[in-house]
Amino acid sequence: MNTVTRAHLAEHIYTQVGLSRNESADLLESVLERLAVALQAGDSVKISGFGTFSVRQKGRRIGRNPKTGVEVPILPRSVLVFRPSQVLKARVNGQEPGIEDDAG
Repeated sequence: MNTVTRAHLAEHIYTQVGLSRNESADLLESVLERLAVALQAGDSVKISGFGTFSVRQKGRRIGRNPKTGVEVPILPRSVLVFRPSQVLKARVNGQEPGIEDDAG
C-alpha cells in the first residue's frame, strides 16, 4: 500500500499541468493553506465529486480509562470530519458512480 505525499502531488501537478516544479509545489501549498484556513474559521470545504470537510464541535463528556476503570472528564473540542461523495465511494468500491449494489 502506497501513501500519497505532498511531494507526489506536487510532482503530479508538474507533469500534468506543465508548471515548473517550484510553481507546482507553491500551487499545492496554496490550495492546502486555503483549505486549512477555511476549516480553522469553522467553514465547510466541499470538493465536488470528492467530498466535504467540516469541523464539528464535541461537547464535554465523561470517559473511562480502560485499564483502570477510573472515570475521566473529556473536555469540549473541535474535530475534523470528512464525508466522501457518492462518486468517491463508488470509485473506491470499483463501481461506476450511480450504480447501487443489491447487497447494500
